[in-house]
Amino acid sequence: MAYSGCATGEGTASYRDSLSGRAEPRHFRELEDLWMSSVGIGTYLGEADEATDASYRDAVAEAVRLGCNVIDSAINYRFQRSERNIGGALDSLFRSGEARREQVVLCTKGGFVPFDSVPPKTREEYLAYLESAYFGPGVCGPDDIVANCHCMTPAFLRHELDRSLRNLGVETVDVYYVHNPETQLQDVSREVFQLRLRNAFAELERAVEAGKIRCYGTATWTGFRADAGAPDYLSLDEVLQAALEAGGPGHHFRVIQLPLNLGMPEAFSKPNQQVEAQRVSFLAAAARNGITVMTSGSILQGRAAKGLPPVLSEVFPGFETDAQRAIQFARSAPGVGVALVGMSRMDHVRENMKVAARAPAAFEEFIRLFRKD
Repeated sequence: MAYSGCATGEGTASYRDSLSGRAEPRHFRELEDLWMSSVGIGTYLGEADEATDASYRDAVAEAVRLGCNVIDSAINYRFQRSERNIGGALDSLFRSGEARREQVVLCTKGGFVPFDSVPPKTREEYLAYLESAYFGPGVCGPDDIVANCHCMTPAFLRHELDRSLRNLGVETVDVYYVHNPETQLQDVSREVFQLRLRNAFAELERAVEAGKIRCYGTATWTGFRADAGAPDYLSLDEVLQAALEAGGPGHHFRVIQLPLNLGMPEAFSKPNQQVEAQRVSFLAAAARNGITVMTSGSILQGRAAKGLPPVLSEVFPGFETDAQRAIQFARSAPGVGVALVGMSRMDHVRENMKVAARAPAAFEEFIRLFRKD
């Protein structure tokens, strides 16, 4: 059974209210007419085995219980197993009455060619998989795949979205991202890239109309952090132009995901985007264009979970661990809506979600990390 509906303003407000007394009110932010937790759970890392599956099911359910109503995945994460185990966790929560579909903001991505449960062991197995899953059925052709792993043709995205809906056990996802579109720039010109992006967005506009997604965006790694002029650089202005051409002034491009953490502060610190006559940071450009930002890699895949400089304890007092301080940095950056944290274990969820009891840092506190005096 696929759960109908999507996140709603009323539903997410009821989720926020259910955490009254346990979560600091400013832990929740009103974004895209929804109340979203300032910390979301990511599901990227982990082995493709049953033990990790079970651990993720428990972690996702516990995160929702503790004040996290933003769940992020991608069809290629753990060879579709992450999506499927999110679906299992949500089914358990919904059946028990601990949560409702309209309370949860569910996000996933398409772009990388995913395997099914396990990766192929040889190149021959890989090619046979592509033929049986994609080329034979006409989902895409060999020329559509870039860098041996990436595709964003309309037919491919339509196929992957339908698979994601089945994996997650829902009829609608709230945010659907084109995953790392800058990968295409390895093989195609910027003119061709812009055309492919516009065609991808046009397909996602059709998905909105069909009720399969609530809105869409791009989830990137290097694109919006790169120097202007770099081969993989993405201009927010050009990406939004593609959305405008695909969907008109009422287009549904609403959300961007990119890394932001103590080791990768470029979204806040690097003025690489053009807004009118000014060069500004990505976060400033997104804010001026009304784009919600969800940041990934908040604890640098665990590398920022310990051994941080003492200044972090001074700037963000009252936290128990470096992981919590790293999360506080990411969710407190001006212009960030949700800081995503990969959490595959219950103990990590319980440690990290303690930040929900405290407000994000004020700008005057956050900016101390960037001052030299």
